[in-house]
Amino acid sequence: MRKVNLLFLVGLCLGALTGLTVVVLRPPGHSPVAVAEIGRAAEKPITTSETPEDPKNPSSASLEALLPQGHVSALVFDRAKGTFALSVNADRAYTSASLVKLLIALNAQESGESRALIEKMLSHSDDAIASRLWVEGGETSIVTNAIQRMGLTGTQPPSNPGRWGDTKITAADVVRIYDYLLDEAPAPARDLILNALHDATEYGSDGFRQYFGIPDAVGGLPWAVKQGWSCCDPTMMLHTTGLVGKNRYLVVVLTEQPKSVGYDAAKQQITNVVKNLLPLLGN
Repeated sequence: MRKVNLLFLVGLCLGALTGLTVVVLRPPGHSPVAVAEIGRAAEKPITTSETPEDPKNPSSASLEALLPQGHVSALVFDRAKGTFALSVNADRAYTSASLVKLLIALNAQESGESRALIEKMLSHSDDAIASRLWVEGGETSIVTNAIQRMGLTGTQPPSNPGRWGDTKITAADVVRIYDYLLDEAPAPARDLILNALHDATEYGSDGFRQYFGIPDAVGGLPWAVKQGWSCCDPTMMLHTTGLVGKNRYLVVVLTEQPKSVGYDAAKQQITNVVKNLLPLLGN
């Protein structure tokens, strides 16, 4: 009789084990996830709002530490792989300063404006030309049209139509603008704008040195950049954006700081941010 009971108990235990689902416990507030589901979750594509944890790569905290009094957003998009190597504060809004000239240039080229005029506006970051093309192109409609065409989600035209540099942008939207330029814009517009960005002069038309960030940080790697700077309403903006490594990598770094930091210190800080991104710009 005891033998029969023992066998019966063993059978019950084996049956219970075969029906068991192993779970991984998460912190309070999260429901358990079966082990089989972990592999599926890891296959999700990387978006601008999430990047893999990697001790070799810069983190949000390490980049923000380089601007102790300010804010930084950074994106690195590998066009060959179609993935983001880094995404930090991708959806934070900043005043665009001269980055909006990319939209002004696209609109002006489509309207048949002088090629030489557009090239100078971009390569020299010429504000006078930008103001002229902004007015002739319809002012805020340049931005609203781009929002619809490119699917920009964090961009807003300036509340004062006369202040094109007050356009609001995000790092994620700047990547979308470059994507449109490289992959969807007509060839004449693409070639015109890329040539101008490759030929960016060391000093802008206002005498401001615009080789901070990407140009100063990447050494001998080829680059094409559109920079932005403005002060002080009430803070100071300094942005470096463009293509690195024969147009393979899209790099966008946007910063905002109190005016007390000063441009010299701010330039060095944003250059240091880009230097921290260099390990991501490999093959």
